Amino acid sequence: MKALILSTNTGGGHNAAGRAVLEALRARKIEARMRDALLFSGKKSSRLVCNTYSKITTKAPALFGMVYRAGNFISTNKFKSVLYYANMPAARRLAAYIEKNGFDTILMPHLFPAETLTAARKNLGLCVKSYAIATDYTCIPFWEETEPDYFFIPHEDLKEEFISKGIPKEKLIATGIPVAQRFTVRQPKAAARKKLGLPDAGKLFLIMTGSMGYGNIEALISQLLELCGSSDSIVVLGGNNEALKSGLQEKFYGLPVLILDYTNRVDEYMDACDLLFTKPGGLTSTEAAAKRIPLVHTAPIPGCENKNAEFFVSHGLSITGEDAKELARRAYALCEDDAALARMQAAQEREIHRFAADAICDFILKEEQVHA
Repeated sequence: MKALILSTNTGGGHNAAGRAVLEALRARKIEARMRDALLFSGKKSSRLVCNTYSKITTKAPALFGMVYRAGNFISTNKFKSVLYYANMPAARRLAAYIEKNGFDTILMPHLFPAETLTAARKNLGLCVKSYAIATDYTCIPFWEETEPDYFFIPHEDLKEEFISKGIPKEKLIATGIPVAQRFTVRQPKAAARKKLGLPDAGKLFLIMTGSMGYGNIEALISQLLELCGSSDSIVVLGGNNEALKSGLQEKFYGLPVLILDYTNRVDEYMDACDLLFTKPGGLTSTEAAAKRIPLVHTAPIPGCENKNAEFFVSHGLSITGEDAKELARRAYALCEDDAALARMQAAQEREIHRFAADAICDFILKEEQVHA
């Protein structure tokens, strides 16, 4: 078995899911590689798609939501969409790369490579096993026009939605969303704070803005500071949004607010915090719940993140609020309510499969043995 994971750089979550599976495969001594699927359309195309996605979601989220809703309206398994045909030209280059390198198993934590691979299998006779990995708690538009052998989906409760879109029930495997091994354990809070040089006393609120720095973080910090005690502090992971970070540093200079650049130590900051604020991206939400971190969802990027928030709140995995004031108030109240914290963490334990990456690898290996 030789596996290829195809993702894209449209947000950090898809790549994080891909890397989690890559980690699990390599732990089993399986040869595996991960590639940006958009590069098969050319570097310019990859940059254009990723930059456009970033600008729309941060500068015009309402437009992104409108496009998502339109996609949901026209999405069907009865005919192929414009999205399928847009990804189709890369099929020949992708097929050539797969055949040249001897990959026999393809995993796709993003819709775009699933569209391209569907075209390669249907039109070019490419013979490989293929698996789609859904990274949101909903069936996003156009999954149903792709044709992998199986879909790994986040939760059993989502099967009916995927089936209603025309995806065969026998293709749906509820493994959970894969997260890296470091998100499956939690070190003691005091130890994490010491490692990171954070205050050992008081509540620590962690705010994550996503890789692109999304949301009205300034208003949230201001509301939190009104509630914070003298020993409490706020840490903001500002992603790659330089304008956001510099603005926050200027606004909250001299206050117990630490604004950080991009970091690969997110897991440790989660360990150190008492509560996490994050937009409802599928991966970050799953990583936090896998660590059993008290979770507050901020405003979503309109589209699938609305569905993520609905799923988490309805299953007791997070709370949310209408505006910054309500978010801060509800978060502080949660930190003071041991019974509510215990209920949320029990729900996270019950509903979130922290070892989804292992479950995916085990399923694939079993399939390999059956068809050997």
